[in-house]
Amino acid sequence: MQLDHVTIVAPDCEAIMRFFVDIAGMRVGPRPPFGVGGYWLHLGSRPAVHLIAAGAAAPADRPNATRIDHLALRIDDQAEWSALLERLDCRGYAYQLAEVPLARERQLFVRLAPGVVVEFVTARH
Repeated sequence: MQLDHVTIVAPDCEAIMRFFVDIAGMRVGPRPPFGVGGYWLHLGSRPAVHLIAAGAAAPADRPNATRIDHLALRIDDQAEWSALLERLDCRGYAYQLAEVPLARERQLFVRLAPGVVVEFVTARH
């Protein structure tokens, strides 16, 4: 397993994007059509920071707050993915599965506590 990305939700994605591009040396890369504004900022060949425009993804108690929304861990091995599902089910963790639009990737989200989400991502097999 490896760290895949960090997601930041913000009312001003442009300013944060400019910081990561102009100061941190990242580049804006392709992003699936999620239906909400934002950017994927790449380090090397992979997106390391996902920016999402605040509003659509914001919880009701913090509608315009800039925040780190979740961290994502990548699993490349199908047996490891299956073992993760088994551990979650055996221990009674609730999770939500999703597919990345126009990509061959599957996502799994676990809400650990209010404001604390862990995403696991893997290639669809």
